[in-house]
Amino acid sequence: MTDLFAPMSFIRGPAMQNRLMLAPLTNLQSHPDGTLSHDEHRWLTLRAQGGFGLTMTAAAHVQRIGQGFPGQVGVFSDIHIPGLARLAEDIRKAGSLAVVQLHHAGMRSPAALIGEAPVCPSEDADTGSRALTLDEVHQLRDDFIAAAVRADKAGFDGVEIHGAHGYIVCQFLSAETNRRTDVYGGSPENRARLVLEILDGVRAACRPDFNLGLRLSPERFGLSLMEVRDLVGRLFSEAKIDYLDMSLWDCFKEPVEEAHRGRTLMSYFTDLPRGDVRLGVAGKIMSAADARAMLDAGADFVLLGRAAILHHDWPQKARANPDFRPVSLPVTRAHLEAEGLGPAFVTYMSTWAGFVDG
Repeated sequence: MTDLFAPMSFIRGPAMQNRLMLAPLTNLQSHPDGTLSHDEHRWLTLRAQGGFGLTMTAAAHVQRIGQGFPGQVGVFSDIHIPGLARLAEDIRKAGSLAVVQLHHAGMRSPAALIGEAPVCPSEDADTGSRALTLDEVHQLRDDFIAAAVRADKAGFDGVEIHGAHGYIVCQFLSAETNRRTDVYGGSPENRARLVLEILDGVRAACRPDFNLGLRLSPERFGLSLMEVRDLVGRLFSEAKIDYLDMSLWDCFKEPVEEAHRGRTLMSYFTDLPRGDVRLGVAGKIMSAADARAMLDAGADFVLLGRAAILHHDWPQKARANPDFRPVSLPVTRAHLEAEGLGPAFVTYMSTWAGFVDG
């Protein structure tokens, strides 16, 4: 039986005390200017106290125009550093690694929220998005790097670049949303240029032991599974990152693309040589048995989302009981409040079908 509670080292930075990472979860709890709220601070620090080896913030936008949802924590200004510094200190006091996820929603930024047309690699009529100029692409890259420097200054152990779920980095990777004809569009190598430049820039600008991760999703949003696999192979071989966070939606599923069915989606990444880069997976991992099965299937660690919403101390419960399963859905609002969700987060979860009773 694979040990979920074995420590895990990284190329750079301190080791995780176990193989359990808190997934970055939208929670709508912070202030309109992006400064961290008490509710978001409490939600995250409770998970650190509950035993997660690494506690990651929700997606934190690196430009004001990149905001994707109300109540989103920001990292695009120095005004965000004091709240983030308190958060990093309290997460680390609990024995967990502290990480900020860096994000820009791109075409998925609601115009009504940001007060102007959203931006995208190429113009998009469905969302009313305008194409970024070349200078704006360079500024976007530099703002991701500047946000990482703020996280470093605030005392975090590292950052994760959000390259999944159809947000701006993913939009550059997709041949459907990226129809540019400059060096950031066209070939798979050109479409990956932005994320590679961000990774190299963060590495150069932050301290040598600063932990650097990347979240990718391998399908949907116009992505090609084989293109993503090739990019991951490069990231592994060049050790550009300390870990890859693969958001699979469902770790047990087969690929959407007919040509690649017959094996799990996850297996297209676990079978790649990864050297010292760590590979984590996310998607419908609920029970301790689910988590162990992912390690047995070749992952180095797992990310928990819904399970961590239901139990702030999921790691402690799984350590005490190898057969632990979360409480059955739906749960009451009172249950979620007791687990450290503030009113805005509880209301948001009530929009998820079958999650909240009443």
